[in-house]
Amino acid sequence: MKISFTLNGKKAEVETSTNQTLLDLLRDDLGVKSVKKGCEAGECGACTVLLDGKPVTSCLILAPQVENRHVTTVEGLVEDELMGALREAFMEDGAIQCGFCTPGVLLSAYALLKENPKPTELEVKKSIEGNICRCTGYFKIIEAVMDAAERADT
Repeated sequence: MKISFTLNGKKAEVETSTNQTLLDLLRDDLGVKSVKKGCEAGECGACTVLLDGKPVTSCLILAPQVENRHVTTVEGLVEDELMGALREAFMEDGAIQCGFCTPGVLLSAYALLKENPKPTELEVKKSIEGNICRCTGYFKIIEAVMDAAERADT
């Protein structure tokens, strides 16, 4: 079946099957490699994308469900000022280790800061609770999101 949706601000028309996941469509068919294949059960957050601005695990979304919707990956936010503040804070605060979880965490944090530019530490923790990181212990990630909120405000 053919579906049409917006990917990172550009119209995309692709052939897919009714049971193909958005994760597989993005990685295998469209070459979007920031979307990682982790648990394939919606538990790890490595495949997080923004669907109409909200973070979702793309392994649990069937490709046909994005018909006429907006999908955003980190590639679509390269020029975005808020994402730039997040990337900078993540690098400076040492919130990146192996990098496997980073795109999903960045998108979860981005969605939070778009909705709530002045989150509390608890709100940051809540926003990234669906993203598993085995390297940083989360302290540096939380610190980086808080720092990015301050940077974006100045």
